[in-house]
Amino acid sequence: MARLGRVLRRRGQAARALTLGLRFAGGSQWEKTRRLVEPSAHDEDLRAVAYQLMDAAGLQRGRLTGITLRGEDLVDVGQVPQRISLDDAREARLVAEAALDRVRDKYGPDVIGPAAGRCHVG
Repeated sequence: MARLGRVLRRRGQAARALTLGLRFAGGSQWEKTRRLVEPSAHDEDLRAVAYQLMDAAGLQRGRLTGITLRGEDLVDVGQVPQRISLDDAREARLVAEAALDRVRDKYGPDVIGPAAGRCHVG
């Protein structure tokens, strides 16, 4: 999801919908599209819709052999109205997202990843 958001942001695009595709052992496939509340390229927004799609898939015991997540109905970010938010935590996450994009652009996409374990401050 983070990679999809980063690609969209680098292209100056936002997705109006996401499509999740699942492929199972034996060749069966499942695909579903869900629209976003508003066009977005932010990881947080894309993640929320992707999780909704995963819940809709109702995965039980099937052997999953492939997964795809696609941004659909793309628009230029210049066409997305800017909103004023009073959610300081969300605004801080969006600032951090932009900073991480700049670091990854400079040093490579794998320079920052999930924490390996607990962080001890001594």
